[in-house]
Amino acid sequence: MILISLGIEGTAEKTGVGIVDSDGKILAMAGKQLFPEEGGIHPRLAAEHHAKWIPELIPQAVEESGLSYSDIDLISFSQGPGLGPALRIVATSARSLALSLNKPIIGVNHCIGHVEVGKLDTGAVNPVSLYVSGGNSQVIAYESGRYRIFGETLDIAIGNCLDHFGRETGLGHPGGPVIEKLAKKGSYIDLPYVVKGMDFSFSGLLSAALRQAQRGTPMEDICFSLQETAFSMLVEVTERALSHTQKDEVMLCGGVSANSRLREMLKTMSEEHGAKFYMPEMKLCGDNGVMIAWLGLLMCREFGPMDLSQTGIIQKFRTDEVDIPWIDNTKSYLKLDDNLIAKGAESNIVKSSYLGEKAVLKDRVSKNYRISQIDDKIRKARTKEEAKLLSDAKRAGVRTPVLYDIDLENKAILMEEIDGVMVKDVINEELSFAMGEEISKLHSAGIIHGDITSSNIMLSDDQLVFIDFGLGRYSDLDEDKAVDLLVLKKSLQSIDYNLALKYFDAVLKGYANDRVADKISDIESRGRYTH
Repeated sequence: MILISLGIEGTAEKTGVGIVDSDGKILAMAGKQLFPEEGGIHPRLAAEHHAKWIPELIPQAVEESGLSYSDIDLISFSQGPGLGPALRIVATSARSLALSLNKPIIGVNHCIGHVEVGKLDTGAVNPVSLYVSGGNSQVIAYESGRYRIFGETLDIAIGNCLDHFGRETGLGHPGGPVIEKLAKKGSYIDLPYVVKGMDFSFSGLLSAALRQAQRGTPMEDICFSLQETAFSMLVEVTERALSHTQKDEVMLCGGVSANSRLREMLKTMSEEHGAKFYMPEMKLCGDNGVMIAWLGLLMCREFGPMDLSQTGIIQKFRTDEVDIPWIDNTKSYLKLDDNLIAKGAESNIVKSSYLGEKAVLKDRVSKNYRISQIDDKIRKARTKEEAKLLSDAKRAGVRTPVLYDIDLENKAILMEEIDGVMVKDVINEELSFAMGEEISKLHSAGIIHGDITSSNIMLSDDQLVFIDFGLGRYSDLDEDKAVDLLVLKKSLQSIDYNLALKYFDAVLKGYANDRVADKISDIESRGRYTH
């Protein structure tokens, strides 16, 4: 039996109504966008915009579909995340429509809607998704029954970053299209590149770009460098998630997908890893009612409709709070060359030797998705820093591979081959406690690993060995130590979400620093971790 869903979207400045059937056929798509005269999107103005247009868009969509109201089987709406006043208008409209038509109702997660409509349109099965919009920047992949956030912004979203720059410099709103146009005529200037483990940060980059504008630097050069730097950060974290999950599909979705340079970079990265690249039709990338209608059908098929008492808005609705039982989690694995031990996000790990001893060469290969100025800067700086961190970690009492040689010209490190297994394959509470003790030694020495995942810790001769300090740095800030531990927490959740909290609690017991543990809770409670 084919069911028909009407979806209402309105989490921010766009109002949308879509109608889809359970075979995935899009029957209607109507929408209106609010364009503020100045400043950003004010929640009250967005709510007024939705209140004006939703009553007009619903009959427009029904007429476009060629259906009657009696043909509608389900009313779906965006329950969150988003602007509170805007969400309330959407929820109220959906409830009123459901009651007047005597139809079932269901609220859905806006972010998951983007991923699911992308899969519907492209045929992707189980991708690593880069979801980028005005209010969200997340790297999402399915593991253990839910969509997990493998990486996200630590402050502002990429769309917000571009729009803010556009407003402050007089380029207008939205800023993304103007920046993309000017960037085509620009040259590179140095701007801060901030990737912390599996997360990225745009506030420092935005501030530096605005300072350049105040100094009179050509706007074309600032736009080129802002775009190249921000997008390189996004693609690098997506690459890390792809390498960690070993999936063979990458999908780009969200409003910022409109940028052709971002599409080009992500496609290049995917091809370098042998993964298929997907992007839905542009009209489905921005906020729309179709994605809400389609996700409503998927959710209702599994869980049934909601009672009206369950339809309250969830302004901070996390992507990983929703059970997703319909995913086929089959993965294809990239076949490695015989001499290649691993193809990581940043480096190729190649079998080698040193004075008759088995060794590995960590070769920081050039990334074709990045411009040479950014690529050379990052690879050289990380190679130098990693060599120093390996030695300093050893002095702090943490076992790391013995460093044999460093080649700055080719951005490569030759080191001891560790004979052991990855912690992710043998994890238990005892090992988790021991990991906490070792991480505490690193942090006490002011060493931030930068990418503490269960793939970057090995067990050899009953001893933990920390590898891959490629994103490492020095800091005594509790904030940086807490973010370091949060990377590990996300990594553990990707192994076994049900046991992850137990393992991470054991890590914190071994770490034995309540001040840093409290900082972790503080970070997770902030808006930036609850978009």
